[in-house]
Amino acid sequence: MVVTGITANSNLVPTIVLLGSFAVPMAFVVWAYEHGTSGEITVPYLFRAFVVGGVLGLLGASLLETYLLHPSPWMYVGVGLIEEAAKLAALMYVAHRLHVRTTRDGLVLGATVGFGFAAFESAGYAANALFTVHGLSIRAMVETEILRGLLSPVGHGLWTAIVGGVLFSASRRRQRLHISGAVILTWLGVSLLHALWDSMHGIAIAVTLRLTGDAWQAGMIDRGYLPEATPEQGHLIALLDWAGLIAISAIGLTWLRTLSLRASSDDSEDEPSNENGRPAIHPYPTPGVISQAPRDPDTGRTPEPFSDT
Repeated sequence: MVVTGITANSNLVPTIVLLGSFAVPMAFVVWAYEHGTSGEITVPYLFRAFVVGGVLGLLGASLLETYLLHPSPWMYVGVGLIEEAAKLAALMYVAHRLHVRTTRDGLVLGATVGFGFAAFESAGYAANALFTVHGLSIRAMVETEILRGLLSPVGHGLWTAIVGGVLFSASRRRQRLHISGAVILTWLGVSLLHALWDSMHGIAIAVTLRLTGDAWQAGMIDRGYLPEATPEQGHLIALLDWAGLIAISAIGLTWLRTLSLRASSDDSEDEPSNENGRPAIHPYPTPGVISQAPRDPDTGRTPEPFSDT
């Protein structure tokens, strides 16, 4: 941003948009991956899920919202249902060839698709903030990216991780991904969180005006106009807005924590156990390294390699 401001070089604007939109989501995908997945979830697979899942989810949601949504008090409910359904469909597309489906893999892969959706969506919001009636505004674009970057871990990535964990848990012992009743209820639950998140500013305004509004403000609301808030009301609106976002984030994080604890127990049940009752460890071989041949259980020796001579 500093270099762009000093040099006034508009060619650097795409770099700011990409770095600002993708840095935080990709960092959280790496963090989720390092906390454990099965051998099928590799770095190239996560990259494909991030890009393909994010793009497909965003395009699908944009098309559906264009043709199905109209201005109404319930519009954000429709936004939540459509976008969460689009991300769920994108997740199922990128995961349909997996043979091993653990709950933890669902959490990680769902978060990856959700963060991909958030990154591409943030890039669009940043581009819109760049263009103003007074020309290009680097400051508005950067402010948009900073705010969305800070909030992205408790937004799309969190909601899709929750759905992904429940989806993979319902499909653990099935050959195909299974949409169970729990998956549908989870989709409805995260859609509600999404709708509340998007509409929280409007809810804060409505609550503030109902509690502290004057007669002339109530009259304007009844006629369909939004009255200007006083400075004191503006502070209360901001307080209620952020309090609501924090409450929604806490609910989502608690939900995710519950699924993560259940994932540890569910995934340990699926692992084979040794004679001591402990989970047997079967590490995946490192690419390019020849793993040691297994020992004969009777003699304890490593069998000699087969030779034609």
